[in-house]
Amino acid sequence: MNRIFRDIWSYRYFIISSIKTEFRSRFVRSKLGALWMIFHPLAQVLIYALVLSAVLKAKLPGIESQYAYAIYLMAGMVGWTLFMDIASRMLTVFIDNGNLIKKMSFPKLTLPLIIIGSSLINFLLLFIVMVIVFAFLGHFTFSALLWIPLLMVLTMALAIGIGLTLGILNVFIRDIGQVMSIVFQFWFWLTPVVYASSMIPQEYRHLLFLNPMTGIIEGYHSILVYNKMPQLALLIYPSLLSLALLTLALFLYRKSNAEMADLL
Repeated sequence: MNRIFRDIWSYRYFIISSIKTEFRSRFVRSKLGALWMIFHPLAQVLIYALVLSAVLKAKLPGIESQYAYAIYLMAGMVGWTLFMDIASRMLTVFIDNGNLIKKMSFPKLTLPLIIIGSSLINFLLLFIVMVIVFAFLGHFTFSALLWIPLLMVLTMALAIGIGLTLGILNVFIRDIGQVMSIVFQFWFWLTPVVYASSMIPQEYRHLLFLNPMTGIIEGYHSILVYNKMPQLALLIYPSLLSLALLTLALFLYRKSNAEMADLL
């Protein structure tokens, strides 16, 4: 295990330069550049807000603002976007970089780390814009934001655990990538991002919390919508699951590292 971390550390400049290169190549011909990373999720929020706000605004207790549903939606989307950006890209990270892996000898874990760094920058840019929007709407409390790093780390840990585990398995069983693209769509609607968990009938609500992202998204809502600290009890399950998945991912990586290049 120590060797893995030593190898990654020795390639730290490669990771940093790759993140910079990714941003340059992504927006080299774009007039607006990195602003597109912000416009896409905000456009999605606007679409959902226009379609669903009239139905759901009255069912969001404790928010006095006339922009209640937009605020609720943005708070959930910022956490979900971070999770999906990491998990979905890691699902095909080794397959997408198959030619590079065959030609060069380097720690393959540097590739997921490049995704993590890129996704983190995306998240921070989107989060800053969201805070500015909230302040403009008169809905901003600085003290509540102190809990955001905890949720950010937990969101990333769960996304890495799931994405890296499935990304390794996807090298050997390509159907996993196809199946998960469908699963992620269902997963979004099974997570209280565009609706409140209180809208689910009481007898079925406990099923919603079998989804590890439910507790995390509820945390984002508590902080950014209701200006409260997250319910730490809701974060125990996703924390334990993240730890288990990260351990499994590292185990699978050590077992399959030598074989992956032959299958790509």
